[in-house]
Amino acid sequence: MNTQNEKQLTRGCGVLMPVSSLPSAYGIGTIGRAAYDFVDLLVDLKFRYWQILPIGPTSFGNSPYQALSAFAGNNYYIDLDELVNEGLLDIDEVRAVDWGSDERDVDYSSIYQNRNGVLKKAFKRFDRELVEYRIFKSDNRYWLDDYALFRALKDKHNGAPWIEWSREFRERDELALNVAREELAEETEFYMFCQYTFNCQWQRLLTYANTRGLLIIGDLPLYVAHDSADVWAHREYFQLKADGKAKLVSAVPPDAFSSTGQIWGNPVYDWDGIAGNDFEWWKERVSIASRMFNVIRIDHFIGVVKYFAVNPNQTSSTSGRWYKGPGKKFIDIVIQSMGNAKIIIDDAGPKTVVPGVHKLVSKSGLPCCRIELLGLSAKNDSENLPHNFTDSNVVLYTTTHDTETLRGFIDSRSDEELAYVYDYLGVEDRSAGSNAGDDAAGRLADEIIRSAYMSCADVVIVPVQDLLGLGNEARINAPATVYGNWQWRSGGDTLAPDRCEWIRKLAYTYRR
Repeated sequence: MNTQNEKQLTRGCGVLMPVSSLPSAYGIGTIGRAAYDFVDLLVDLKFRYWQILPIGPTSFGNSPYQALSAFAGNNYYIDLDELVNEGLLDIDEVRAVDWGSDERDVDYSSIYQNRNGVLKKAFKRFDRELVEYRIFKSDNRYWLDDYALFRALKDKHNGAPWIEWSREFRERDELALNVAREELAEETEFYMFCQYTFNCQWQRLLTYANTRGLLIIGDLPLYVAHDSADVWAHREYFQLKADGKAKLVSAVPPDAFSSTGQIWGNPVYDWDGIAGNDFEWWKERVSIASRMFNVIRIDHFIGVVKYFAVNPNQTSSTSGRWYKGPGKKFIDIVIQSMGNAKIIIDDAGPKTVVPGVHKLVSKSGLPCCRIELLGLSAKNDSENLPHNFTDSNVVLYTTTHDTETLRGFIDSRSDEELAYVYDYLGVEDRSAGSNAGDDAAGRLADEIIRSAYMSCADVVIVPVQDLLGLGNEARINAPATVYGNWQWRSGGDTLAPDRCEWIRKLAYTYRR
């Protein structure tokens, strides 16, 4: 594929909405009826794209960017009503469980305690001899066998990280693993069933969206969690000590998202080890992702050029340093493996490193990401402001899951801080009404959305919270914090008819 000469993305607009935030009677959003209804809504509002966050199985902290697998889908997103319709569950079995009482908040504790128990009832009624099931297991053997055994062993060790398992399992003694495969055959099969079920439901949703003209953008985190099937099964691809602990962990210095920097804690790659095996693991990962999504957004692409890392015992990222990544070799592998999918590059990062990233992205012809909120809040001129875009090969976000909402940003700033925002947008009447709530803050938020739509960027993505005019109570994630993230749900939030018409008109006016 010659990405330099081929337009990656059709001009259009999209919405950022994680699956977990969809309404559901079962504690967390799923890929069932509400997801199909959301597709219908987006199509009606003239959106071309739906961006979700990573869909992998989450662990402690519930971050989708710290998944238990780089390949697997999240059990929590399996729609239980579909299993009822298939005769694998009784509706009373589903309703008997306490999934949490707050429709605007994910109760991860209840879901962690109860979801797999309900899914195991469906598993007992499932026909394991289905041809489609056997084909799925065969086609996904590269990652599925290790993942299922990892999950079964994790249950055997009461959920403990693999680094704390008994030595023979921690070190992957082949004799011990063979015994475990026999003793835990039923548990292992259960996790394979979950992945098959997730995949079937997901592919139906993807097909439905595509049939209606909507493309799905999926996030591909650069790093994986230390406590993951990937690190456990492929220690040779990560910088680990002999005991399996990380030599270095991923981090970022202070930036626009956090004034103190962040320590993510993921083990960093041994790029020489990965290259020595012809990037096999990455080829498989991108190939699988290309079958799950129409467009793949590679998160934190800066780490491909240079990655920032600290010692695992550090509490501040100020002690970290930069290391050289694989650069163009990685891009070539991605392009080679992505099939019919398109690629978006998240190229944000410090100015000392970004030039090299921009150069690589520019040579590849892949679209980059910009966040208008960061430009409007910057003290100096910013590449995130539309007037600085040198071409249309850009995906422009009003805000993201890692920032405040537009309304939250406006409500938390002084008049002096907002003066530049008003000036940049050309809003003279600073007390005008708005579609979002007939107040100045709502009006200003809408003008930011409008400015994104009218930009030259090929794609504009607006988080659903900004469309709803919600404040920081609806924020998804606050970087450098541990608790209270990844929990927001849309609940009963709806768009008024006049609001829907305004959104449609934006798409028509700016030819999106």
